[in-house]
Amino acid sequence: MSSQGKAFDANDTETGSDRKILLFDLDFTGHHAGYIQNLIRYWRDEKLPGKLYVVVTPKFVQLHTDVVKIAADNPKNNIIFVTISPEEEAAIKAKNSGINRTIRSFQEWNLLCKYASKLEVNHCLLMYFDSFQLPLSLGGKPPCALSGIYFRPVFHYSSFEGFRPSWRERFWQIRDKFFLSRILGNSYFYNLFCLDPFVVAHISKKHRELRVMHLADPVKIYDYPDSEIDAIKKDLGIQNNRKIFLIFGAPRKRKGIYELLDAISLLPSDLCEKFCLLLVGPVASEELVETRIEEISKSLPVQFVKYDKFIPDEQIQPYFQIADFILAPYQRHIGMSAILVRAAGAQKPVLSSNYGLMGEMVKRYKLGIAVDSTVPSEITKGLTQMLLEPSTKFGDISKMKYFAEQNSPSEFGRIIFQHI
Repeated sequence: MSSQGKAFDANDTETGSDRKILLFDLDFTGHHAGYIQNLIRYWRDEKLPGKLYVVVTPKFVQLHTDVVKIAADNPKNNIIFVTISPEEEAAIKAKNSGINRTIRSFQEWNLLCKYASKLEVNHCLLMYFDSFQLPLSLGGKPPCALSGIYFRPVFHYSSFEGFRPSWRERFWQIRDKFFLSRILGNSYFYNLFCLDPFVVAHISKKHRELRVMHLADPVKIYDYPDSEIDAIKKDLGIQNNRKIFLIFGAPRKRKGIYELLDAISLLPSDLCEKFCLLLVGPVASEELVETRIEEISKSLPVQFVKYDKFIPDEQIQPYFQIADFILAPYQRHIGMSAILVRAAGAQKPVLSSNYGLMGEMVKRYKLGIAVDSTVPSEITKGLTQMLLEPSTKFGDISKMKYFAEQNSPSEFGRIIFQHI
């Protein structure tokens, strides 16, 4: 299939045997490994025809040996990991400034074109479409058909109740509309997969010739017996009279950790005696967080429990089961968060930011409560509610289950490979 050819039809065995698909992702942090893992598992389990190439960095292969092993153990030998060279990896700019992100977008585009040509693939899935919008909008022509996963659309947020864009967000809205108008009408672009279900109608209205689909945010929920969950709770040393509030992952500034700690410091002493903050993830990497926790501990009877380790995917869910509430006070975060899916899978209410897609999901699916997480006193109000009232008052269990089921890895893989 050339870049002008038809999309893959699962019933067309000749096309299937000739099919060569490329997954392209040069990031190795956060969700990136999980998304690749889900796609190659689906390809293997469904015994899909053709070849699946996965272009990543050498660092990815070093850190995610479990993901690479899935390809190595595939009996059909049709999942192939390809690494860019160490020199190419070293040259890629970090995402630590606007200028570096712009340079990096062109670096990644050039590498995509190089490896897609070298491997003679028919179709490439941009695992993070957002990074490629600038080079594509300036007329970049790929050597094969393209599809992409769109993570962070913001231009439709004005349709959400209470949204008040900053000047920067207004610029992003104008920029993204311009980029999409330049990219999506091109014959080489086939499918846009969106993690935000509310943006699909907005894009489809303007680009009727393109397939725009809502894509599940894949989270695999592993079952653990109650005895193991109880043992983990005991090992953590959580006191019996405490309600457990979980904040999962590296406690970065953008996730609202400082606003959360300020909010905890505003709680009255009698409520602090009922409060346990469970931090699971690499806490020690954030020295200021450690300092702030020490300060609060000296003046208030809050129990802080830190499990300062990276947690593999299959071991994450017990920590959500242990908790009474899940915290996601992100700071004006654009896009989705797997934290919401994991919380829903455990049927635990969240205290979330009320901003953008996360806030809209919490409201529509009744996943918990949403507050203005940029204001510590508003977080304090939410924490107070959760400390004083039973957890059953927050959220709708049936809607939580439905939300979690809609975001399964199998649904994620099915939607993508049905269309490329």
